[in-house]
Amino acid sequence: MKQPYQLSIALRYLRARSRNGFISFISLVSMVGIGLAVAVLIVVLSVMNGFEYELQQRILGMVSDAAITGFDGPLDDWRAVRDRALEREDVVAAAPFVEGQGMVVAGEATAGVAVRGVEPLLEPSVSAIADVLREGSIDALQAGSFNMLIGSILAEELDVGIGDSVVLLLAQGRVTPAGIFPRLRSFTVAGVFEAGMYEYDRGLTFVNMSDAERLFGTDGRASGIRLAVTDIYSAGRVATELAIDLGGGFYVTDWTRQHVNFFRSIQLTKTIMFVILSLVVGVAAFNIVSTLVMVVRDKRGDIAILRSIGTSPLGILAIFANQGTLVGLLGTLFGVGLGLLVVTQLEAAVAVLEAWLNIDLLSAEVYFISDLPTRVNLGEIAQIALLALVLAVAATFYPAFSAARQPPAEALRYE
Repeated sequence: MKQPYQLSIALRYLRARSRNGFISFISLVSMVGIGLAVAVLIVVLSVMNGFEYELQQRILGMVSDAAITGFDGPLDDWRAVRDRALEREDVVAAAPFVEGQGMVVAGEATAGVAVRGVEPLLEPSVSAIADVLREGSIDALQAGSFNMLIGSILAEELDVGIGDSVVLLLAQGRVTPAGIFPRLRSFTVAGVFEAGMYEYDRGLTFVNMSDAERLFGTDGRASGIRLAVTDIYSAGRVATELAIDLGGGFYVTDWTRQHVNFFRSIQLTKTIMFVILSLVVGVAAFNIVSTLVMVVRDKRGDIAILRSIGTSPLGILAIFANQGTLVGLLGTLFGVGLGLLVVTQLEAAVAVLEAWLNIDLLSAEVYFISDLPTRVNLGEIAQIALLALVLAVAATFYPAFSAARQPPAEALRYE
């Protein structure tokens, strides 16, 4: 035989016979158990990775990588700040904005929103608003036009579309001889965007920066500068260094700080799920112990004969260690294949299940996104497979040592 005799015997013990078919069935159950545990762990982590990635991309598409705003109020000279930012090699683009809060009214429907005044020519360089517009164009936000871009969910709640008028009420009051009146202005809906996140599709509106300056009374000043940087993970550092170069007195933020709780909760959940499901893999792997104990008991005669013809205790140990390792290896390969298959079909399966049951499994109001994204991380899959294989090999130690210590004479006496 070209392969070691220990491996050949281990392969024979895995195949069913009329006498020991039950033992081979238990071995199959152990393989399937390891495979299912590995597949579940792969699917859960892939969903968590997909959720984190989609959330990150959609957040970055609407909030920009970093922002510098005035500490006590609007920036007095936002153009100088923008020019200084663009001098840095790690800053790709910069755009001013004016931001405030208001309430949109259409008929009897009302909704509280964030109002963001932007420059139509500069804003697409720091956000994805131009790419997520479902109707209309960002070019419609011309100075003095008092046009507005609203989210798809907000448009449905207000029951408005392109060309319809809405009234924007601001919290700042206007003092007149007759008393304090709320500041309001009529806007025309010029576009509807769909970012894919409930927070933005329901609560964010865009207007021209000049119109926002008039509404919020900033007198030509911007609330801040939004930055697009070369490396999103260094956005906070870039914004901080820029603020220091400008002499300080600015409030600095970046995409991680604005939604830090989201990403921390995702990372914490991933860690907890990995630990819990790793225990499931461990339980499935240690089913190999009971399987090998039964095999060792059933093969006492074979062990005695092998010892009698000169097989060393180490050779006996290798036979049963190989058998347990084969069970773990086949189970792990089955689990990896099943997990990847489920991951590739999961989004479609959830859509079919929602249509079949006529329910919304993933509400955008709760989960921020309405679909179930998945993202495969090959490094994590390799870690999961290695973990399952190590646990399977560890589970072979006790039965294999037990078989190696059996005295041949005692086993042959009862054969």
